[in-house]
Amino acid sequence: MKDKLVEINNLLVEVYDDVNQIEEYSIKQGAFRDLSITEIHTIEAVGLYGSKTMSEVAAQLEITMGTLTTAIDKLIKKSYVERSRSNTDRRIVNVSLTKKGKLAYRIHEKFHLDMVKEIMIDFSSEEEEILLRALRKLNEHLKDITKKSPQSE
Repeated sequence: MKDKLVEINNLLVEVYDDVNQIEEYSIKQGAFRDLSITEIHTIEAVGLYGSKTMSEVAAQLEITMGTLTTAIDKLIKKSYVERSRSNTDRRIVNVSLTKKGKLAYRIHEKFHLDMVKEIMIDFSSEEEEILLRALRKLNEHLKDITKKSPQSE
């Protein structure tokens, strides 16, 4: 049993590292090579439609407001994000994607879909279903562990 646990752990770490490497390479080779993976994930958290408050984005990314402010400042300088104050409460700061930010979002989203299509090309329908069920279970368990961790309190 221990051998299986070690192999599963090694495979999970390898898959995570490989996806990160592929993502990093894709960004550096693409039209948005001025973005880091962290910046892409910030763009994703801001989202395509409407605006979000800085607090909402920080909570989604699970980072501090200070860290987010630094990231947003960089993205504003690069013209991917714009910031505005709420009309109803001037203390609330909203962020939204510019046209350039929306394009980066869509291209990155397409990259992920293309990567998954490429991975799934050799899977039978039955294997796809098995993988999907296993990933759902894995995701559920990881979310449960995250909820129980002292950091989430």
